[in-house]
Amino acid sequence: MQLRPIFLAIGIMTVLLGAAMIPCALMDFADKRPESHVFAVSAFGSIFIGACLWILSRGGDQRTGQREAFLLTVMAWVFLPAIAAIPFVASGMSITDASFETISGMTTTGATVLTGLDDLPRGLLLWRAIIQWVGGIGIIVAAIAILPQLRVGGMQLFQLESSDISGKFLPRITDIAAYLGFTYLIISSLCALLYFLAGMSWFDAVTHAMTTMSAGGFSTHDASFGYFNDTPAAWIAAPFMMFAGLPFSLMAMLVLQGRPMPLLKDPQPRFYFMLAAVLTLIVTVYYETVIDTVDVDPMLNGLKTCLFNVVSVMTGTGYASAPYDTWGQPMMALFLCITFVGGCAGSAAGGLKMFRLEITAKALIAYSHKMIMPHRRTPVRYGGRTLDEETLQSVMVFLFLFISTFMIAAALLSLCGLNAMEAISASATSVSNVGPGLGERIGPSSTFQTLPDVAKWICAIAMLLGRLEFISVFVVLTRRFWQG
Repeated sequence: MQLRPIFLAIGIMTVLLGAAMIPCALMDFADKRPESHVFAVSAFGSIFIGACLWILSRGGDQRTGQREAFLLTVMAWVFLPAIAAIPFVASGMSITDASFETISGMTTTGATVLTGLDDLPRGLLLWRAIIQWVGGIGIIVAAIAILPQLRVGGMQLFQLESSDISGKFLPRITDIAAYLGFTYLIISSLCALLYFLAGMSWFDAVTHAMTTMSAGGFSTHDASFGYFNDTPAAWIAAPFMMFAGLPFSLMAMLVLQGRPMPLLKDPQPRFYFMLAAVLTLIVTVYYETVIDTVDVDPMLNGLKTCLFNVVSVMTGTGYASAPYDTWGQPMMALFLCITFVGGCAGSAAGGLKMFRLEITAKALIAYSHKMIMPHRRTPVRYGGRTLDEETLQSVMVFLFLFISTFMIAAALLSLCGLNAMEAISASATSVSNVGPGLGERIGPSSTFQTLPDVAKWICAIAMLLGRLEFISVFVVLTRRFWQG
């Protein structure tokens, strides 16, 4: 196995991550905050570490393959959060809290242990937004752009991390990276502009645009998006959160190539939008008939509240504009189910992903038909193609690993003193990379701060496994992988 290109990639990405700390230092310096040196020193240290890895890994045999892609995927998501945690530790946070916050940010989970966000230095708030924006797709774009010599591994890195099934839409990997990066930047900039026009300050607009398009959900206020309930910002956030859950490769074709047909023909977006509409309708009807019985909110405000929170949980963004965990047991159960859904493959969203849900449903239907008529051929079709056994097997393996991880994490969290609802929702929200859970301690109006340190590490590991789609980690941990 060739380790040089892996450390080379991590070194370059570490340098870029350190450079991303500089705007945070300048922000605190401009605000005349005494903490401005925190990011200045952290940036210098990160760039130094990355440069050392970069220099020491140059030269030698740079040939890579499938195994290197798997290992790079796992190592990048372990090493880079450790580097990104340096400013949090330097600001006085414990290693556990800093690691939790960073892993939650870079995996775009959005669960936080911080309180008093309104009074924190803007540099630290900006850093939280940056690591989520980078974690959304930035790491993958950087990896496939700076390592064109990964003739196989570069593209596979994107597919391994994001479950992208759309294949190559451009002949060269570097062109794909450029298209994905430009699309991500253009949509994020448009989101920031619209937020600003909706009444946000320029700082809130930029940071929330970053955490919206990354499906991250970090906010600059303790009230999360509820801080902006008096503005039309929620109407803007909902479609952009939906955009974050769409395949970025298809979005790039639409935005930069003017080709809408690949997006329209893909079965994932159709199922995605249909499911969001149905769930929003169910929640809105319940809210208007059970919760808002005295018509405190006009119908349009109720629709805005329900649409925003359903889309936020479904896409894994994790913003909260209302305490939906107080809407009664039926809604708590429904939002728990929505936590698992996720967006489309190849997007910033987490969860099970649309294509897996649809393939699983079709496989169950085909299996039931076969049970009734054993001799009848019942192929499973998706997107106009008949799926082979290997594809069906990979979907089922993923579901098994997903459910197993969720159950194990929930059991371990219950042993840490969490009640049943908190343990289940904390596990679900971590594995699905959503953010807020359900319950008094970890609900949409709370943080993970009061959890025991052991519980925070369990959640952090579950976040990483969910972001890495389980299989990548499982493969790396097998003996056969290291035997070659």
